[in-house]
Amino acid sequence: MKNKVEIGDIYKIRSVSSPSVVPGNEAATYLVTTLDEEKNDYRTNLYRYENGESTQLTYKHERISNVRHSPDGTRTLFIASAEEKQQVFLLAAAGGERQQLTEEEDDVNNAEFSKDGKSVHYHVSIEKDAKEKQDGTDRKPEAVVIDRMKYKADSLGLLKEKYQAVRTIDISSREVTTLLSGEENFSLVETDGEAIIYTTDRSDEPDFNFSQKLYIKHGESEPVEIGKGEGIVLDAALSPNGSKLLITHMGREFENATHGVIMLYDTKSGALQELTGKLDKPVGDYAAADTQQAVETVPAKWVSDERFVFIVSENGSVNLYEGNIGGEVRPLLTDRHHIYGMDTAADHAVLTISRHDSPGELYKFDYGTGALEKLTGFNREYEENTELYDPEDIHFESSDGTEVHGWFMKPAGFEEGGKYPVITNIHGGPHAFYANTFFHEMQVLAALGYGVLFVNPRGSHSYSQKFVNAVRGNYGGIDYEDIMAGVDYITQKYSWIDRDNLGVTGGSYGGFMTNWIVGHTDRFKAAVTQRSICNWVSFRGVSDIGYYFSDWQIKAEFSDIDAMWHHSPIKYVDDIKTPLLILHSERDFRCPMEQAEQLYIALKYQKKETRFVRFPDADHNLSRTGKPGLRVDRLNHLTGWFKEYLD
Repeated sequence: MKNKVEIGDIYKIRSVSSPSVVPGNEAATYLVTTLDEEKNDYRTNLYRYENGESTQLTYKHERISNVRHSPDGTRTLFIASAEEKQQVFLLAAAGGERQQLTEEEDDVNNAEFSKDGKSVHYHVSIEKDAKEKQDGTDRKPEAVVIDRMKYKADSLGLLKEKYQAVRTIDISSREVTTLLSGEENFSLVETDGEAIIYTTDRSDEPDFNFSQKLYIKHGESEPVEIGKGEGIVLDAALSPNGSKLLITHMGREFENATHGVIMLYDTKSGALQELTGKLDKPVGDYAAADTQQAVETVPAKWVSDERFVFIVSENGSVNLYEGNIGGEVRPLLTDRHHIYGMDTAADHAVLTISRHDSPGELYKFDYGTGALEKLTGFNREYEENTELYDPEDIHFESSDGTEVHGWFMKPAGFEEGGKYPVITNIHGGPHAFYANTFFHEMQVLAALGYGVLFVNPRGSHSYSQKFVNAVRGNYGGIDYEDIMAGVDYITQKYSWIDRDNLGVTGGSYGGFMTNWIVGHTDRFKAAVTQRSICNWVSFRGVSDIGYYFSDWQIKAEFSDIDAMWHHSPIKYVDDIKTPLLILHSERDFRCPMEQAEQLYIALKYQKKETRFVRFPDADHNLSRTGKPGLRVDRLNHLTGWFKEYLD
């Protein structure tokens, strides 16, 4: 008999991620992350696949990232910690000890080999008006002077005023040269030696600037701006011959709900064309998941001077597409799956793929034959010995006739004639989406005997631009109708559902929606709200993104108190009758703790049934990347509440 999924299975599951093709042969590297229960931490190591076998290359208890290979395939670089700062390390393909390449005073990020492989370009943040550092033993508390609205960030806390520079280090001499620097954030996106392509966030109003400018500079000539319009550059890459630049761009027409698209820029003529807008699906991976670690997904990669491949979030999946410089695009690999990592060679791609009943492995996809070959089996034993559930796809009409997509899991041990409770689980974002991917939390709930409903309401990615934009200015409106239509659909379709024993939960936007739901219906017998928003009026001033997120999503400016209050779940606290558990992280700067505190006190003041759980040393990402022990605690509290209130 197979084992049921348990909360502690997070220590058994291996996350295989970030594939990277080694130039010049059939080899590829990838990362494997495990959770260490004893150390209460994560461990990410580098592996190499070649000739049908995988070899572990690094063994330290550490987290590494940004794996890149030299053009001749003889060296690999990665970023890891050295004396509590992230630095670049080199590893020879022939073997031997790693070498620390950089010795920066601040963290290094986004390192790349030069085209000739003799140097490494990297990014480092430089503090404005940096003072001489005090000795640790005599360090005294200092006041923090703030002149910007972008002064804090979730997972980082208060931010010193820093600007990202681009530096180059010669591998042989270790000589460091600053390529781009100043009081703006520079990012090198490509260089072929003669031309460099970079972005900057230069603006007269940095607090209200949410765009990047993209430049190309040839030799000593003045840089030329590529007129891509407002928005951010998700990625950019030169074709092998340097004649074309492939740009993955997210514009601002619908603010952060705008679809990512691929543009093609001719480096000689300056012509710019959009290639993927007609797909009406976003380029990139926007799927919500809770077990995939150390994921670094490049949205588009060149295969030759004429062809490229890219990933698309599409109808609840993340698929692989092909395009060419003639403007044609077509699907290459589509399925009920989640491609969360991709790199390319001339005749194949290496991918990391997850499915509902598979946490993820490394695969090889052959362009010519269309064959997909699994290369690793890190989770094979877990999958073979554990009862994993592949949910049913459901499609239903919402209140306005729009089709909504979701999934429904039957409970473990299901028997005809029985009655079973159902829990509705709502994703965050709102511009993420539930996908055909492994989700440990869903599996845990099903294993405990609950049916599990999870849908993609209006606001979710992987559908049309109209669909993802529809939630803006309508929080608690059409999105609420979509979710409740899903509840109606399954309760009408399945007689085994105990309609008197329904639960609801969600985190971030899903927490907002949980709060909203219990203030607008009594259909749920128990609810758990996680890292939630309850009051848009105060959220505007306390969240790291509040002052602009409220403008974008609620479409309410600072003086429009009525609109913000209308969309605030705490306004409807008098109507909440459902027992509500509140889970929140102490260091959540995205949805700050005061949101949970307000809701808890409002409920307790009215003698409502509630409980408040605060997680120390945790931020907004607790459920995905938080300390493993706290992740287990979170799920124990969540499932314990439903066990207490659902028969």
